[in-house]
Amino acid sequence: QRRIRAVLAGGLVLGVGAAVTLAAWNDSEFAQGSFAAGAFNLVGSTNGTTFTDNPNVDAPASLGFTVDSSNLTPTDVVYAPFAVQLDATTTTDAQITLTQAATGGTVANLSYSVIQSTAFGCDATTTGTELVPAATPLGSDPATVPTFSLSAGADAAAGAPAYLCFAVTAGADLAQLQAGTATWQLTAASL
Repeated sequence: QRRIRAVLAGGLVLGVGAAVTLAAWNDSEFAQGSFAAGAFNLVGSTNGTTFTDNPNVDAPASLGFTVDSSNLTPTDVVYAPFAVQLDATTTTDAQITLTQAATGGTVANLSYSVIQSTAFGCDATTTGTELVPAATPLGSDPATVPTFSLSAGADAAAGAPAYLCFAVTAGADLAQLQAGTATWQLTAASL
């Protein structure tokens, strides 16, 4: 019986030793990730320096055409500059899509074009990248929807603006007292 007790006691000591040895080989590693959304806001300017948020089709920025656009005669062309940029809170670049959002009244016999230029301003001498070709009927989009890119600014600064030149041409068959409006939409999608 002593032998049995000795063997059991030895087994108990061996079992405790094995348990301690196993515990010495346990180890853990933990990893954690933090996630937060960035910010994104497109703003526009009718003077090239003061940028405001105009996110609603019912309250757009009002383009200042160079010639009185309320007294057109056939073949008149009026020009209006506009600029867009990503504001200082924006943390990601964007692709901008330009479309006609709405028209009102009568826009028959009116066409438009849009050029992306290198400086703010807009007249017959403005050059740059043609986004919307001349003679595109007002109230329609060109066959190829125009897009361009904007970069977010660094160090909490606004991104560099893109300068646009809108030109509207009255056709030869423009009716007397015809009146209409056109609203363009610049949609920004984060990249």
